[in-house]
Amino acid sequence: MKKICNSMNAFNVLSSIWSDQIDYKEEFLVLCLNRSNKVLGYSIVSSGGLSGTVVDPKVVFQIALKSNASSIILAHNHPSGNTKPSEQDFNLTKKLCQAGEFLELAVLDHIIITSETYLSFADEGFI
Repeated sequence: MKKICNSMNAFNVLSSIWSDQIDYKEEFLVLCLNRSNKVLGYSIVSSGGLSGTVVDPKVVFQIALKSNASSIILAHNHPSGNTKPSEQDFNLTKKLCQAGEFLELAVLDHIIITSETYLSFADEGFI
């Protein structure tokens, strides 16, 4: 099991598991971690088109709870190659962090990934 110590570790894990569609359609996935921040697994929550995908918070936490995760890392790609978060990205992250607090299941980060680089909400102080 890979241990996540920082956003670069998470980016490396995400890069190794992301589908070959990273530059063609937007997908949202969740990495599930144990108490030692080791990856328990991941699941694709939704898959959309070139400019967006719909994420149901209930599905995100269903996956986390079923995997007995202690924390999660959210991730989605931007096929455009631009890692700048949209207003919807900020709103979704806020909503999921609030739900995680209620469930005592920490959202450690939300990473926007491209085939070349990434942006970490935690590193940028957005979480």
